[in-house]
Amino acid sequence: MKQPDAVESSSNSDRVRLTSLGQKTGFRGRILGLVAVGALTAIAVVTSFLPGPNEVPAQAADRGPATELKIGYFANLTHAPALISESEGILQKHLDEDGTKFQSQIFNAGPAAVEALNSGAIDAAYLGPNPALNSYLSSHGESLNIVSGVAYGGASLVVNKDITKPEQLAGSNLASPQFGGTQDVALRSYLKDLDLKQDATVTPSSNGTVAQLFGRGEIDGAWLPEPYASLLIEKNDAHRLVNEAQLWPEGKFPTTVLVVSKEFMASHPDTVQKLVDANTEAIEWLNNADEKQKLSAVQKALVKANGSSFDESVIAQALKQVHFSQDPLPETYQTLVDHALAVEVGTGGNADGLVDSRFLEQQEQ
Repeated sequence: MKQPDAVESSSNSDRVRLTSLGQKTGFRGRILGLVAVGALTAIAVVTSFLPGPNEVPAQAADRGPATELKIGYFANLTHAPALISESEGILQKHLDEDGTKFQSQIFNAGPAAVEALNSGAIDAAYLGPNPALNSYLSSHGESLNIVSGVAYGGASLVVNKDITKPEQLAGSNLASPQFGGTQDVALRSYLKDLDLKQDATVTPSSNGTVAQLFGRGEIDGAWLPEPYASLLIEKNDAHRLVNEAQLWPEGKFPTTVLVVSKEFMASHPDTVQKLVDANTEAIEWLNNADEKQKLSAVQKALVKANGSSFDESVIAQALKQVHFSQDPLPETYQTLVDHALAVEVGTGGNADGLVDSRFLEQQEQ
């Protein structure tokens, strides 16, 4: 069966040992804590971007509900809330309240989706966290914001049966979905942590070709999102050497987030609220559906979005690795920035302000 050549984008780098993060219950409490710590800095940054008397403001005023919402996502399991939101009519139901229509576009990589967002070709996107971070930092916080979490977990280093412990990665040939992406940075950081940065080769390859490379023996393993990690395990006799969840506090690290361009947020906050509400409803649908219903719906949505899907056994195993949640995990982003910088993939920066929590907070009122 043909496998979709989609890429779960993120960032590229050698993995630095993940440090413990202070734990608080609930995403709202963590967001408010971060806001309190960075309040003075945020005021200074905002002030520095205020337009002068002869300048046009970078963001438009609230113009009410949008006539149309253009959204991008990947035909990947970790983007299942986007798939279900469209295929089950959830997003359109919310948008119909204001007469807003929507168009969706499938992307294969985060940078392409970010480019489309920055050019105005789309208004919102489901992304891996690293492309979102890269855009936010390179634009000095002016391009986009994360408005909701989507999925966490669901990324692993899978290797051939001859590699049974991390030390045996020395001299290996490994793959990641895309240079600078989330899984690429995770792999490079992990190798750096093991002092194997110079002893293993990392070759970025699209998710759709990794199985072929592994089957021909051209690579020894890969750090992949789901369902591609489960695909290698189910179909190519690979095994999971590292589940990335083991490296994060409480096993939580963002895999997919929902971002919106700042210009669209300023112009159409009501429409953004509808988008966030639909995302939350889709997540609740996935979390409350029984296994058979969830599997069938995800398979159907993948075929509709991409023209093909995976065997049920692969999807079933992959769903056990991925957790769907609107919690944006705001305390993790600075760690991701620091990891990318440590492996010389990013330039570093301050991730404060990346998450705009107002739409999630509105749901709690």
